[in-house]
Amino acid sequence: MGRRTLLATAGWLAAAVLATLIGVAAIRLVGESITGTPGGVRSQAEVERALAAPEPTPAVPSGPAASAPSSPTGGPAATPGQRRSFSTPGGTAVAECVGSEVRLVSWAPAQGYRVKDVDRGPDDDAEVTFTGPAGEFEVNVGCIGGEPVARPGDSD
Repeated sequence: MGRRTLLATAGWLAAAVLATLIGVAAIRLVGESITGTPGGVRSQAEVERALAAPEPTPAVPSGPAASAPSSPTGGPAATPGQRRSFSTPGGTAVAECVGSEVRLVSWAPAQGYRVKDVDRGPDDDAEVTFTGPAGEFEVNVGCIGGEPVARPGDSD
């Protein structure tokens, strides 16, 4: 009986080791899609560079079937202008100009901060206020020459 028990235990251990090796090999074969973040984790500087980069311009179809996009009112839609990223210790905002008006496209508070107030526009100015442990930080933007620019915050 001792020999049978020893052989059964050795067989069970061999099966367990084999199953573990097959599982590890399968995970390595599948790669990061199961075990990690696809594309890795980006730093704040990489995110800011990506947000500041101009978006690729879609190909415009040509020929008789091509027409200008329209707005919900039926007229031609305004073409968005250049986007620009603005950063403070409290967070980051991305703005774009449409004609002489600016609008906030997106905003994100830094870690430990939250959004206190947002005026996203479109208007002659747009702003977002972040609040957190070091106080309040405001991103206030307007348009000059079709490009978003930072403006001084409210003085009231």
